[in-house]
Amino acid sequence: MKPILFLLKPDFTDVNIQESQKFYCPSCATIEGILSYYPHVKEQLDIRYVTFAKPRTEIIKLIGEENQSCPVLVVSLDNEFATSFTIVGDKKITNEKMQIATFLARQFNIGMWHP
Repeated sequence: MKPILFLLKPDFTDVNIQESQKFYCPSCATIEGILSYYPHVKEQLDIRYVTFAKPRTEIIKLIGEENQSCPVLVVSLDNEFATSFTIVGDKKITNEKMQIATFLARQFNIGMWHP
């Protein structure tokens, strides 16, 4: 299974904050930044952009309603680089940007996040 990465589309609005203001997700932007440094990694991921509004049906169908946060990375249960991920059915998932960055570094042999 190709790792699936769900990211929020940029320029979303949030009626709970300010209806006319556009926003982006800082964690999704961080992951996008890593992928811009290493474009060859993008080709090895199944990247899916979802809207800010919930329910996020595509995510729910794959890993459940309680796992709709973004970014979220979904990999096969037997992936050896997904060491701190949560098991959901026959998959491993994480929505922590540091875990995603570490996974990408290990899985694709790219630079590691510098503390």
